[in-house]
Amino acid sequence: MSEQKERTYSEAEIKAKLLETELLHWYYEDGWIRRKYKTSGWKATLMVVNTIGHLAEAAWHHPDLTVSYAFVIVKLSTHTAKGITDKDWELARKIESVIQWQPGKEQGALEGTPNDDARFKYIKYD
Repeated sequence: MSEQKERTYSEAEIKAKLLETELLHWYYEDGWIRRKYKTSGWKATLMVVNTIGHLAEAAWHHPDLTVSYAFVIVKLSTHTAKGITDKDWELARKIESVIQWQPGKEQGALEGTPNDDARFKYIKYD
């Protein structure tokens, strides 16, 4: 909602930043930073879309999504700045941390989704 011009990153800066951050599965293409999340089917795909939708709406920064039966592609760019800004990096990190969260790999009471039973498969984690 700011009227001030935001700093945009050059293509070289974007590619360097993608290599040095925790966004290992994100890539730069055609003016967007992108990520493809593979799911185990339609139910999981809808859950990913709704999660990204919630995070984007709360952040007031909205990605473009491509949605299919077993995947979601997220594309981020700041339309008002006509490029990649800190808003894109921050939202990408938040999306990544939530979608890739695996409680079964943490210490605690939450065990995570059982992946050995097709009825309960969810995300195809990287």
